[in-house]
Amino acid sequence: MSKLYKVAVCGATGAVGNQMIQCLEERDFPVGELRLLASERSKGKKLTYKGEEIPVQVLDENSFEGIEIALFSAGASTSKNFAPVAAKAGAVVVDNSSCWRMDPLVPLVVPEVNPKAIAGYTTKGIIANPNCSTIQMVVVLQPIHELAGIERIVVSTYQAVSGTGQKAIVELEGQLKALHEGRQPEAKVYPKQIAWNLLPHIDVFQDNGYTKEEMKMVLETQKIMGDDSIKVSATCVRVPVRYGHSETVNIATKKKVSVDEVRAALAKAPGVKVVDDPANLVYPTPLEAAGQDLTYVGRIREDISQDKGIDLWLVADNIRKGAATNAVQIAEILATDYL
Repeated sequence: MSKLYKVAVCGATGAVGNQMIQCLEERDFPVGELRLLASERSKGKKLTYKGEEIPVQVLDENSFEGIEIALFSAGASTSKNFAPVAAKAGAVVVDNSSCWRMDPLVPLVVPEVNPKAIAGYTTKGIIANPNCSTIQMVVVLQPIHELAGIERIVVSTYQAVSGTGQKAIVELEGQLKALHEGRQPEAKVYPKQIAWNLLPHIDVFQDNGYTKEEMKMVLETQKIMGDDSIKVSATCVRVPVRYGHSETVNIATKKKVSVDEVRAALAKAPGVKVVDDPANLVYPTPLEAAGQDLTYVGRIREDISQDKGIDLWLVADNIRKGAATNAVQIAEILATDYL
């Protein structure tokens, strides 16, 4: 019988934490004990795992005793305070926040791209889960980089409101209802109305004019792909979609490759599904990606503005592959190869 692990989910009552629990069940992760942790306001709640109701415990300094794998999705400040506590108690932390991603001693991992980096967990006992928009992009970039080498990436994202959390979904739905009823919608979660609108503003603006979200895509892509020479420019846009981030990606390659070569490489790539027949109106959309774990890619075409360029469109579920599923995949490799 394979070993069963004592697993904690920190931030269990949030959208990603809930999805982590579901992914552990769907993927039949070898859980011997599941400990659900959240803040004081979730005290008394129960969540279901494999038909069993499990009470949510309040996160504190003693929450990780005996835990072997701790999946964190409770925000950067919580991760900063409690990930080292969990690691000191003997758990390996897989953290979904931005807290540890750029720490040079913490591996930043997308299993389809750099699974061997997981071995670096021993330094701090922490593995970082990348940003949702970065994860789905690098899954598609890696096979192209192996095929032709990537020099430069220009990406524009169209990111669902669920990336901000449940409160943003509620705000979008409330604004749509207000507009339908002829009332003025209220904007509290976002600085401007999101219903029937687009906001070219995700996270805070930096001194260089980019937002923090855009710089995450730049720096995380280079770290995951292990190549600081890859130039990245990003524009991140919030759109009135519940689930599923979409991206247009323009790639400048070192070697000229054909669309057929790119399509063939992506068709063989783990975690990627090619949905690309625009002549018959076949291309991926957020509705089709929602609830799925793959990254869907279409609109693959040569960039007519440069000699060695490829344009493509990709979509993935930001709560699943962009967060929870990626974390559980990391935990699976930990369990199989390291623990």
